[in-house]
Amino acid sequence: MNQTLSEKDPSCVIIDEVAGTYLALLGHPADSLHLVMGFLLFRIFDIWKPFPVSLAERLPGGFGIMADDLAAGGVVNLILPGILGLYRSLFS
Repeated sequence: MNQTLSEKDPSCVIIDEVAGTYLALLGHPADSLHLVMGFLLFRIFDIWKPFPVSLAERLPGGFGIMADDLAAGGVVNLILPGILGLYRSLFS
């Protein structure tokens, strides 16, 4: 077996990151502000793993690897409109 694939979350496997990013941006306009803010928030939530993302990460094997990124993407998808509204009110 390849040593890289024996890791808990191998860095060469990126389908979880792609799926999480896609979910974070799903249904939002494809303008630069939404894309950049959605991607940055997804990365923050994926690294930080706040509740409920941390719960999803505990699932066994590949389910946990995918679930934490999908949970991060789902949370970002829900909070993105509020974050962008706050951003616009502060910087526009």
